[in-house]
Amino acid sequence: MHPATETQVRRETRVTPSSRTRRSSREWFLAGVLFTLATGVATMALLGPLALGWVDYHVVDDVENQVVGGDLAAVALVAPTCALAGALVLRGHRAGPVLALAPTAFVMYLYTQLAIGGEFAAVSGNSERAFPLMLALFWLAGAGFVLAWRAVDAAALPEPRDALRRSIGGALLLVAVFLTVGLHLRGVVDVLDGAPNGVEYTQGPTVFWVVKWMDLGLVVPLTLVTAVGVLRRAAWSRLLVYAVVGWAALLGTAVAAMALVMVTNDDPAASPLLAGGFVGFAVVFLALAGWLFRLLRDQTWPAGAGGHPPR
Repeated sequence: MHPATETQVRRETRVTPSSRTRRSSREWFLAGVLFTLATGVATMALLGPLALGWVDYHVVDDVENQVVGGDLAAVALVAPTCALAGALVLRGHRAGPVLALAPTAFVMYLYTQLAIGGEFAAVSGNSERAFPLMLALFWLAGAGFVLAWRAVDAAALPEPRDALRRSIGGALLLVAVFLTVGLHLRGVVDVLDGAPNGVEYTQGPTVFWVVKWMDLGLVVPLTLVTAVGVLRRAAWSRLLVYAVVGWAALLGTAVAAMALVMVTNDDPAASPLLAGGFVGFAVVFLALAGWLFRLLRDQTWPAGAGGHPPR
């Protein structure tokens, strides 16, 4: 090799300490966000009616059952998932930032409802005192989601095989139909009819509308778009499917816990049949998430790679 050419190659392939530090710093920052979020989520859940009762939400007892169920899922699954994602990020495992998308999205969804979904003028409580903490968790989750999304090379992610792809697409379509027709449509029609008598609305109209708005305005469209993308093998859905399936597994578990707590406490709005359906929904998406994320096993690259595999 010509001396001049050899010198040029060394110059082009050299990785400066500053660039290596910048990439490593991004990984450490994302992991720090995830570990902090895990701690904050667990703390917020334990401060509420699940354990200490220091945070008293402005909701009636029957709606509080749903809060307890959501907090239970937050402690048992969401916070540990955040911590696991953070640990994987520090190990340079590609599943780390991908896994982080699910709990960060879930936290933004959950704490939006908890922060604004109370009957503040009609029901006593003190949850407004926890608003700064909930807002901080929302910010952390949003930052974690953006950082994790940017840390993933979507084109390098393994594409689900046909059986898994069809299973995910079909499950997401069923969820969208169930949420729209089976869960929310009757309640909305009852209210729009002018003389609502459903327990869910009469006991907590604010919570009713917040949940309807987020599920029909965000969850249903997102699941439909993702289902279409994964069934059509669209390139833009390669990373989205990991985020949505993981998020659906966490959400399904939380909703199942809410339904089971409602049944256990003889909530007037509880339905054993509906609770069974939610448990089934949770099991299906936990299984699909495990099946999907297994595609990322043993996918590592050198530390400081900034979340991208070597090319």
